[in-house]
Parts: sequence; C-alpha cells; structure tokens
Amino acid sequence: MTIKIITHAPRETIKAAAEIGRLLQKGDIIAYKGDLGAGKTTFTRGLALGLGLGDVVCSPTFSLVNEYIGENINLYHFDMYRIESEFDLESSGFYDYDFDNNIAAVEWSENIEKYLSGKIINITINTLSELEREIILEGDERFASAWN
Repeated sequence: MTIKIITHAPRETIKAAAEIGRLLQKGDIIAYKGDLGAGKTTFTRGLALGLGLGDVVCSPTFSLVNEYIGENINLYHFDMYRIESEFDLESSGFYDYDFDNNIAAVEWSENIEKYLSGKIINITINTLSELEREIILEGDERFASAWN
C-alpha cells in the first residue's frame, strides 16, 4: 500500500508522523529516503511523539544512532549517510540492537538497503519548497487510516 501526503510546515510533518507513530509495532523498521534537509529528523520527532517518547529528537549525523527509551518500546534513530559497506555497518554496532522488540528509523537507508530485513516501512520525503514536503509511505494496510 502506498500513501502520499503533502505537508506545508514542519508542524504538519510532525503531526502526520505522530499518526504513523501511533500505528507502529515492535519490529518495524522505517527506511527513510530523501535529500539532505528534507525533514527525516523532523518526521522522526513526530514518530517519537506518536510512540509516547516525547519530542526531544535530534539528528544522529555525528553519533550514527540516537536512542529514545520508553517504558514498553524504544526507538533507534540511525544515520547511515557515511556507511558504505557491510563492514562499516557491522562496525557501527547496528547488529547489536534489539530490532525485534523495538522500532528503528534509518536515515539514508538506501546505503544499507540490502542488509535490512524484517517489517520494512519505506518513507520517502521530497522537498517541494522551503516548507512544503511530499511524504510517500509504502507499508501495509494498518497505515490506510493515518492520513485521512
């Protein structure tokens, strides 16, 4: 199933992502695609809100991963921009995370696409203007009601 939405401000992107966050399940992996500055971290802020983890989300560009810990579920937010091989991925500690019982959001997922497995939800964020974004979600039926 493919869903497309246009947002006109970061707060709308966060609101849309929060709706998706409410529907996420343990084991889901969000695979982001989008240019630098498209809003992947902003979207992750919304996911965290929807999961009940608060909105203190920042880019994992320099740390490679930021963890947001909840009572029942954690959100692992990865930046794979500099990952170029499976060795790089393994060296980053990626395989040490408990993906089955938590949720991962992976920026620059195209760099590790062939190594991702499980319940993958593809989200592409396209910049339409300074504030407008086109968000395309490719996932299963549970997301059908998120953006009505």
